[in-house]
Amino acid sequence: MTTEDVAAATVPVTGETTLRRRELLPLWQVLHGRLSSGRPVTRVRLGPLDEPQREALADLLGLDRMPDARPFVALARLEEAVTELSGRTVREVVAALVGPLGDRAGERRRQEDDRAGLWAWLAGHETVRAQPALADWAASCRASGLAGGSAARTRALLTDALTVLAALPGQAEPLPVFAARVLDGHAHALDDGAPLSTLVLRALATLYDTASPQSAAERRALWSRAGVADDELSSTVLLGGLRPLGDGLLARVARLCAEAGQAASLTLAHVRRPGALTLPATAASLVVHVVENPSILALALRRFGSDCPPLVCVSGWPNNAAIQLLRLLADQGAALRYHGDFDGEGIRIAAYVLAKTGAHPWRMTAADYRSAAVRNAHGPQPGRISEAPWDPQLAEAMAECDIAVVEELVADVLLEDLAAATARQERPLAVRNPPGG
Repeated sequence: MTTEDVAAATVPVTGETTLRRRELLPLWQVLHGRLSSGRPVTRVRLGPLDEPQREALADLLGLDRMPDARPFVALARLEEAVTELSGRTVREVVAALVGPLGDRAGERRRQEDDRAGLWAWLAGHETVRAQPALADWAASCRASGLAGGSAARTRALLTDALTVLAALPGQAEPLPVFAARVLDGHAHALDDGAPLSTLVLRALATLYDTASPQSAAERRALWSRAGVADDELSSTVLLGGLRPLGDGLLARVARLCAEAGQAASLTLAHVRRPGALTLPATAASLVVHVVENPSILALALRRFGSDCPPLVCVSGWPNNAAIQLLRLLADQGAALRYHGDFDGEGIRIAAYVLAKTGAHPWRMTAADYRSAAVRNAHGPQPGRISEAPWDPQLAEAMAECDIAVVEELVADVLLEDLAAATARQERPLAVRNPPGG
């Protein structure tokens, strides 16, 4: 601040000349910095001061001798002198001569509150709660800190990432088309190397329990696994025992295979363009059981043949075709019941299926796991265990027993459930007119 700036500042007329002496400018500037800290100030240290500055300070404080070159000035004594000269407080005079006072401590507290609120919001977001494996991703986001040092900017970026994760799997569309569809027209928001793309890929790697992709090829493979830039023929799902009504291709293929006691391998193209299809009308919602492993479907078809109840196999991590088929069946009124492996990845897959399709767990409780673990006490370790949203005690039980129970080891229990479902299966009450039929 120049001498002219000080001279132009507005302070009360009484004592104006003394307070605006240029030799006192170091005092006001030091006070401005300390008072803007937001912390209590009882004294300040000046200097080194030259002789005219020391004389001016002595005159202001009414000292009987010159202060040292680096003196301490008590705020209480300065307050008395300033009030006597101007009728105002030190804070008011400093603000008038140097500029408005800040509150750095208060700003730090506000920033800390903003950060705490941001991470609490992320940890409690419905997408993270529905797929607890993403809690590790949320923790890594927190460890990485704020984007550009801004909580608001970070929240906006995370909001977009969560929007993308909720929209997955994609619809076998190119990445820019997917981005434009889910991000309000921003077709390049997920371009390779973009901050949002990196953030989403980190989440997918955490979800699938794989290393973060390092090369462009690995990043494309991860997007494809999530149903983006996937093709309609390589993405398939297995279906058995379902006899939909209607003349659409999917309904006819499913019926023919069910009547032959065979599984239908449906492509994403079949599922996306099923044609006329409705489910048989029954007294209660048609139950469609869903399993993780093809061997369970094979055992069911071997046992029940053409009497096999409706059964879908997602074959590990469900691809786009599997999710779209389950959504199609749920939209038609089917009640989905899912079972998978009791290991870390199996629980993450189950959480994903439930979150994406509205399915309910089938023999996937902590009690079911403990019963299966007792029968198979020498299995491998379960790997990284994630929380199960449908049963908070399941992860604890798996950590305690430290045994993975793959689906094949409880096949007999599952087949008995399917046998009971077959016995309860009612004949259709009526034939619904398929859409457009």
